[in-house]
Amino acid sequence: MSTAPPPDAPAGLTAGLARVEEPPFRVPRDRADLHVFLQAALTLEHLTIPPYLTAMHTLRAGTNRPAFYAVRAVVLEEMLHMTLVANLLNAVGGRPLVAHSRFVTGYPALLPYSRDKTPVALRHFGVEALETFLAIERPEYVAEPPGHPSVAGDSGWTSIGQYYNTIRTGLVRLTGELGEAVLFNGDRRRQAGPEDFYNSGGEVFPVTGLDSALKALRVITEQGEGANRSVFDADDLLFGEAREPAHYFRFDELRRQRGYGPHDTPASGPTGPAIDVGWDDVYAIDPGARVADYPPGSPVRRAAERFNEAYARLLCVLETAFTQAPSALRSTVPVMLQLRDLSVALYRNPHPDPARRARGLHASATYEITEELLGRARRDLR
Repeated sequence: MSTAPPPDAPAGLTAGLARVEEPPFRVPRDRADLHVFLQAALTLEHLTIPPYLTAMHTLRAGTNRPAFYAVRAVVLEEMLHMTLVANLLNAVGGRPLVAHSRFVTGYPALLPYSRDKTPVALRHFGVEALETFLAIERPEYVAEPPGHPSVAGDSGWTSIGQYYNTIRTGLVRLTGELGEAVLFNGDRRRQAGPEDFYNSGGEVFPVTGLDSALKALRVITEQGEGANRSVFDADDLLFGEAREPAHYFRFDELRRQRGYGPHDTPASGPTGPAIDVGWDDVYAIDPGARVADYPPGSPVRRAAERFNEAYARLLCVLETAFTQAPSALRSTVPVMLQLRDLSVALYRNPHPDPARRARGLHASATYEITEELLGRARRDLR
């Protein structure tokens, strides 16, 4: 194990960042507005998954088991968050959009709903990746929703927590204005439940009214940032499960190489057992890689293309699950396993470009999803 983490290579990315479209800085005014806000939340939840998967899959086989399982648990909970947001959107009469090129953020991207200009890139597991993940999940004072006197001088979102707090405010307000039965009038056959598959902390549950909608938002925010300004989520209270550190603190454990104990707080930091992290036991990759970087017709080029084809298929399966048949969620399992195998096969290859290979970089998955790939995936799944 390295005693100190080496810097990632190459160093930061600052130019050409993709930007995620954010809804207007206001509380949702009506049902159509609410649909826009929830679709944006679905896009936001998905934004984190490719970077987390990249970090997980760049760990060399047989090493860094604590890191692998920590990141894997977060990935699965982000999938849970996507499903709960889709349930919310369906519950209020919307239609989730997943299998569309607009849904897939180009990387590197600028972290949305944040005052910080944080680039979110596809990085191998390491210090820079963890620092990005901490920025995404960081618990912050949640500013009041737009329209509150305390944010009268603001013209844009300051945190992800504020954004979800605004959705919560809009749901409560519209329930009062329209009535619960009128607002939550979506087709309940589209609601995913625990029988439709899930395999991590928390559980999938239908959203049928205001109480379940607020519970869904609580799960999403507290699994990421912690409950009541603590280190831990609220899965023990909501689902009778073991209490676990929230996403931010799971990543903080890896960064500090020490676990959080049952009585630790955000102020105390982790005081539990040491965590063995092998910073060198990774496949280093170029965070700005593109399929076009690989020679046409080469095995590496074809592997990168096949990965993107498989990821397009995953998005089509998810859209089917969110808009037609929730049981299709079970079909995500073999696709996720295929993505794992394809990505690992890529990462094991030294980069074909001599200059990048000389820096110790490897080939990597690029998550470049086009309408052509999505159209082909739809036809293949029929």
